[in-house]
Amino acid sequence: MVCVYTIPEKFSWVANIIIRFIYIRFHSVRQHVNPLSQFFQLPLSLPSKNVLFRKSQYPIHLDIGSAKGEFLIELAKKCPDWNFVGLEIREPLVSLCEKKRKKLELNNLKFLFCNVNVSLDEWLLDLDYGQLKRVSIQFPDPWFKRKHFKRRVLKTNLLHSIAKAMSKDGEIFIQSDILKLFESMTHTIDESGFFNGKDLGDLRFIDKNPYNVKTDREIFSLKKNLPIYRAMYIRNSLLVVDQVNL
Repeated sequence: MVCVYTIPEKFSWVANIIIRFIYIRFHSVRQHVNPLSQFFQLPLSLPSKNVLFRKSQYPIHLDIGSAKGEFLIELAKKCPDWNFVGLEIREPLVSLCEKKRKKLELNNLKFLFCNVNVSLDEWLLDLDYGQLKRVSIQFPDPWFKRKHFKRRVLKTNLLHSIAKAMSKDGEIFIQSDILKLFESMTHTIDESGFFNGKDLGDLRFIDKNPYNVKTDREIFSLKKNLPIYRAMYIRNSLLVVDQVNL
């Protein structure tokens, strides 16, 4: 006989805290986590820009899937007049990145735990229009099996949220060492209609990271002589119209 207990709604926030504590305490840093699992579907209220940064008026570079954080740490050192936000779904990695950031006293950088397809839209509404200048999505989890494609991070709704917050000429930079995944990402961006691929002349792909800072995966792939596929997209002037259920 199986007994099922329902937690009263007024105590659900306590249950969520307990679940998160158990997850952090007893889970090592996994290479892959299922973003569609119940734990990662819990919406989180992310700190506002005024809470995150002393100079909250600076332009923002958002890195989705910041992993070990070395890419943003180096960028934050080089660009003190920008604010950088790294979003990562593996909470233990976020804790490690925040320790490194605090040790370096980088006040223009923050790492946050969240599922971007659940919690990012609300956070972007807090930004001044056009403040989000750059978004990077680098070497995301490929989820090779067709039945797992729905777990991939880049979705149409996410692009709509980014497009709403980003003014004309904002950037989305993507890269991967898996061609099929890269093609899926470019297709999703092209289909959205809000971004135009940067003109590369005779080149099919960007030949190097435009920010002159490499991610850990990028360094690994280059050492192994693996091909890396890169593309830069520029926000166009197409307006985002929210769909309203009538």
